[in-house]
Amino acid sequence: MTVDPLETLLEQLHSGDPRVIEQIFVNLAPGLRALVRRRLPQALRTKLDSEDVVLSVWTDVLDGLRNGRWSFRDAAHLRAFMNTAARNRLIDRQRQHRTALEKERLLSLEDRDVLAVSGPGPSATVRADDLWQQLLTLCPPAHHELLRLKRQGLPLNEIAERTGLHPSSVRRILYGLARQLAAARGSERANT
Repeated sequence: MTVDPLETLLEQLHSGDPRVIEQIFVNLAPGLRALVRRRLPQALRTKLDSEDVVLSVWTDVLDGLRNGRWSFRDAAHLRAFMNTAARNRLIDRQRQHRTALEKERLLSLEDRDVLAVSGPGPSATVRADDLWQQLLTLCPPAHHELLRLKRQGLPLNEIAERTGLHPSSVRRILYGLARQLAAARGSERANT
């Protein structure tokens, strides 16, 4: 007959050795986490983690063990106590989150369309502004108007008409600027 390692640890518990208490937890924790995960409702999984529930139970039990409030005849009684404590703690957490769960609901497609943000987010806007400043720094002032028109999304032919340049000249200027920007970014990465 195999002796339950928890039985041996339970006998050593009264010695006050912290390693024994740690080993008891290591022995019990996987089963408790599995118990909590099985009983955790789907809607609550975004708010609670099984590990948090188990650690909260263990904190209370650890306090009771250290203060001598609890003693257990055998490993089966300790397991039963821990399972009951974990189930009760989970019920408490469910009650704490009940109101939030009742008020929350999944968004319908119509709700998502209403909440959808049009345009770039804040970080994209900052990156675009940073890129714009780099481009203005790299190109001569005579080409700033060409850049402004390109930023507005105008096609090459229209930019050429407005600036008086040939479309291939506009393309050459933009490609040259892109190469300068790539080279500048490459040297920045090399320096960091």
